[in-house]
Amino acid sequence: MKQRHSLFAIASLLLLLLLLATHLPLNRAAGHDYADALSKSILFFEGQRSGWLPPDQRMGWRATSGLGDGWTHHMDLTGGYYDAGDNVKFNFPMAFTATLLAWSVIEFGEVMPPAEQRNALVAVRWGTDYLLKSISQLPNRIFVQVGDPNSDHNCWERPEDMDTARTAYIVDAPNPASDVAGETAAALAAASMAFRSSDPGYSETLLRNAIKAFDYADTHRGAYSDNANIKDDVCPFYCDFDGYQDELLWGAAWLRRATQDNSYLDYIQNNGQTLGAEENINEFGWDNKHAGLNVLVSKEFLEGSMFALESYKASADSFMCTLIPESSTAYHIDLTPGGLIYKPGGSNLQHSTSISFLLLVYANYLERTSQSASCGGMTVGPAELRQQAKRQVDYILGDNPKGMSYMVGYGGQYPQRIHHRGSSLPSIKDRPDSIGCKEGSVYFNSPWPNLNVLVGALVGGPSEDDSFEDDRTDFRKSEPTTYINAPFVGVLAYFAANPNLS
Repeated sequence: MKQRHSLFAIASLLLLLLLLATHLPLNRAAGHDYADALSKSILFFEGQRSGWLPPDQRMGWRATSGLGDGWTHHMDLTGGYYDAGDNVKFNFPMAFTATLLAWSVIEFGEVMPPAEQRNALVAVRWGTDYLLKSISQLPNRIFVQVGDPNSDHNCWERPEDMDTARTAYIVDAPNPASDVAGETAAALAAASMAFRSSDPGYSETLLRNAIKAFDYADTHRGAYSDNANIKDDVCPFYCDFDGYQDELLWGAAWLRRATQDNSYLDYIQNNGQTLGAEENINEFGWDNKHAGLNVLVSKEFLEGSMFALESYKASADSFMCTLIPESSTAYHIDLTPGGLIYKPGGSNLQHSTSISFLLLVYANYLERTSQSASCGGMTVGPAELRQQAKRQVDYILGDNPKGMSYMVGYGGQYPQRIHHRGSSLPSIKDRPDSIGCKEGSVYFNSPWPNLNVLVGALVGGPSEDDSFEDDRTDFRKSEPTTYINAPFVGVLAYFAANPNLS
């Protein structure tokens, strides 16, 4: 009898555990469909498009918008991307987005499925076509933004309806714009490499204009947000908080890689110290290029044995060591309890995606040259760097304490109430009549899921304790941005081609 009771108790316990397992959120996924996530991460950019939308537009709830952009200056400034959940075109983060999309194609395009490589190049070109327009009046003038962000952020309306001021913000010589012009130079130079085989003519146009943009950046040194006539409209949104010097080195580094011109190599060597190449090296994003710069320049040191560039490799190693918990470095980048890279300030996933990208790129550079990163008393090889990147990717796609994918449209549970005007409001295809500035507030405040799914969008992400509320009003966590997605394209391309990395 006792044995029968024991067997019954064991069976009951097993049944209880099975029920719990099927009803609790999963913290570890059985495996991710990286190819599906890659496709969706690229598709996202179609939801951010401004300008005339082509017949093959796949994000069907969007329509043409911003057709008057630039008209007050007798310019065509249509096209480009809205940076996030609003309807403004900020050139500084848009150029960074284009750079990282192009870099993704350069490093990982060969392992992308052909259809996705084409889609990625289309996404790059949508940005670079606009950037070419923005510098078409060089050497005397550069356009740095379209749309009044203060009036735009005071409204909740679709881009197809927007009636807020579409002010075109300009910087005229000799006023400075080293940051925007330098990042634009980087974007066009990187894109020239991405298009070199498929469209040589366009590639040459991009490179020629990259040189013009860099010349403006270097000749008229300073931050664009220091210009009094535009400061109140670019700040606090995309001020240059970290200085313009990194964009000069970043632009020169990309021009060196695209042209192999020794004058840009000399520039990097001669100006590295004065422009702070060894300062603030543990950051990478739309405002701070140092970690990316060091990884990019390290390629030349590793493959060409150019010992004058050894300090860039040392800085890249130092940055990688901050991501290895076992290393003896004095500083380590913070992680949430669930393992996500975390930096305060909102839109945290931008750090996870951009750093994961650098981990994979640097791992490739090291592997091709049979090198490793030096972390004090230990060396770190490509496999360890890739493992760190994989942990970030898998967390984002659902292996986290919430059991939630932070990519919209991927997985069984993902954010439904993202901070995004076009996604939350009725599609113009479903409701053709205009929805005015304040009429959209009812949709902003609605507790219901967004009406249109912005497939592939990565939201800002969870807090430092891994908590996340699916709340449209909390833009720091729920707003997608182009520069969160851009590096993730390259990351997902790598793991789609190497899904069984253990």
